[in-house]
Formats: sequence, structure tokens, C-alpha cells
Amino acid sequence: MHPMSSESYHEPLELLSEETKNLHRAIVSLCEELEAVDWYNQRAEACSDPDLRAVLTHNKNEEIEHAMMNLEWIRRNSPVFDANIAKYIGSSGPITAVESGGAAPPAAAAAGPAPGDLGIGSLRGVK
Repeated sequence: MHPMSSESYHEPLELLSEETKNLHRAIVSLCEELEAVDWYNQRAEACSDPDLRAVLTHNKNEEIEHAMMNLEWIRRNSPVFDANIAKYIGSSGPITAVESGGAAPPAAAAAGPAPGDLGIGSLRGVK
């Protein structure tokens, strides 16, 4: 066992399934990408040089892409994440009202993805 690979596990690795370990990897990666988005966003906003600000903004946007790729993997591999993403992403009205049915999901998300379409675009009605 590599000490670095288990630092953020809360249970003994031998008790965890490979699916749980992979979900953990994806969640940790998503958190790291979102942290990088935050850092680049702050740096870009504080930066006085427009060329450097453009580079930092570009880097931030790349990290957002990476985060969404992680989120999509999580959605595809966790039915609970999938259901909640379908419920909340693209909803309208107050976000806290969605849980109680106060806001309807967009038509594309309500209908679900087209057969064979697992892309996050299907949740936005984009194919």
C-alpha cells in the first residue's frame, strides 16, 4: 500500500470495494479541480496585467472542463448522483424549492437522455 494513496480514506482500504475506491478518486479529483478553478479565478481577478489575466482565465476555464469531466464520470457511475444531477441541473426557480417539486426540470432532463446518449449535454437539451 502506498501511504499517499490512502491519506484521505476514512476506512481501511481492504474493506472498500474497487467501485468505492474509484468513486473516491473521482470525488477527490473533482474537489481538486474546483479548488484550482477558485485559485485561478482569484488570481485572474487580482491580476493587474491583462495578458497574464487572459492566461489565468484560460487556465481557469480548462480546470472547469476537467471538473465537468470528473462530474460526468461520477454521474455515469452513481445512480444517486445521476438522479440528483437530473433533478437540479437546469432546473428553474429557487434551487431549494426543487427538492419539494416547486420547480420543474427542463423538458430534456425530464425525458431523460436519448438511448445510448450518456453525455451531460443531454441534460441541457443539447445533442
